[in-house]
Amino acid sequence: MLPSQALLPAVVFALTALQALASNTFIAAVYEHAVILPDPTQEPVPPDNALALMNKNMDVLEGAIKEAAQKGAHIIVTPEDGIYGWRFTRESIYPYLEDIPDPVVNWIPCTDPSRFGPAPVQERLSCMARNNSIYVVANIGDKKPCSSSDPKCPGDGRYQYNTDVVFDPQGKLVARYHKYNLFRSETQFNYPKEPEAVTFETPFGKFGIFTCFDILFYEPAVVLVNKMQVDTVLFPTAWMNVLPFLTAVEFHSAWAMGMGVNLLSANTHNTSMAMTGDGLFTPEGPAAYHYDSATEEGRLLLAELSTHPRLSPTYPPAINWSLYATSIEKLPRENNTFLGAVRKDMFTFSELRRKAGNYTVCQGDLCCHLVYQVSNKRKDEVYVLGAFDGLHGSLIKYHWQICTLLKCPSTNLSTCGEPVETAQTKFEMFSLSGTFGTSYVFPEVLYSGVQLASGEFEVLRDGRLKSKHATSKPLITATLFGRLYEKDLPHPLRTSL
Repeated sequence: MLPSQALLPAVVFALTALQALASNTFIAAVYEHAVILPDPTQEPVPPDNALALMNKNMDVLEGAIKEAAQKGAHIIVTPEDGIYGWRFTRESIYPYLEDIPDPVVNWIPCTDPSRFGPAPVQERLSCMARNNSIYVVANIGDKKPCSSSDPKCPGDGRYQYNTDVVFDPQGKLVARYHKYNLFRSETQFNYPKEPEAVTFETPFGKFGIFTCFDILFYEPAVVLVNKMQVDTVLFPTAWMNVLPFLTAVEFHSAWAMGMGVNLLSANTHNTSMAMTGDGLFTPEGPAAYHYDSATEEGRLLLAELSTHPRLSPTYPPAINWSLYATSIEKLPRENNTFLGAVRKDMFTFSELRRKAGNYTVCQGDLCCHLVYQVSNKRKDEVYVLGAFDGLHGSLIKYHWQICTLLKCPSTNLSTCGEPVETAQTKFEMFSLSGTFGTSYVFPEVLYSGVQLASGEFEVLRDGRLKSKHATSKPLITATLFGRLYEKDLPHPLRTSL
């Protein structure tokens, strides 16, 4: 006898779970979505108008989810702001919000949509997961009433949260995460009173989840990886690319390598706001990535990943990020150093004036060491070795230590540190290291055209970022990006929820 239509999702899920348990890998997908945006307004639109806009975006996401499932994906991550976009005030976003319960309630919105009041977005997402037998990760907005007895209750009587949700292949809500580190323009949302460390188990590993700006902070990012020991991090984001160190594919790939986990990064796509770049990143490097600043199209990516990367025979060994730089014979510091701004951070730079060299540049407690050789020293391109040790940011400050081999936009040294996307110079070899005061260091190598140097560099156990051979493409930057979380200042907005 064939199972009834109602039992089919559960049967398919059980078969998928058995397949995943029998395998050391799973297939993951991310979708970079060109979000359909609402018209800017200071006033709330009618709820039906809000839902109509969200349904347009969910129509697109549903197509990507179906395609991913047909290609064998077990899970798909969609972007931050992917269902309603941005351009909101606190008041104007309200019609787009739903009450999202704690997953302990054991709820399948697709089959019981009105259990917690109107929830058409959660219902539709749940049905997408259930009908396609796939985990679906999405970003929506949560609303929670509060009373005057709560001293931090906003004046309008509610908390509003930037929220990630996860539905399993039966459509059950299995995870809810409220973004803790809001970007400076997210005034429509509140911070949760305490940072959340959200995890859930699957047949193919232990998963954690956080959103966009969260990746730069100890809570929740480091907590999930080091204390909760997740295998894979789900990462909806609306990432605005910032050269030279913080383009999406560059930093997210480096973060996965530095933290030793899989990272499923799904970005929004909006070229006018420099939003592009998503991927499936592993401790060994990118399994698949996409960066497109020329078109307005979305993109689906799939890749096969290790279920438990720490158990993989190719898992990178532990790295002492300061061992080499602190043990080499002390070299005289460069005399021809100068200051240059990367955004508002003042780096100490030294120009690489020779075809080959051995340079050391210091700032604060950080000394950066570089050995390099170029095949042909071009007169029209300038590279520098740079060091930065200090606080970054305006409203929200956090501590960086950065060693970088960096191309300047022109031969005018005053431009060093400004964004540049193209280069002509190839390196025969480079080896970069630093006296880092942290174990949290992320290795980045970016080629001309904002392309990753997949498989072309390695990090040695003594902390050297080293080319395996001559670079196949011209180099924009090779960078060791360190985070001293213990030196971060208190987040000024966490006290004013």
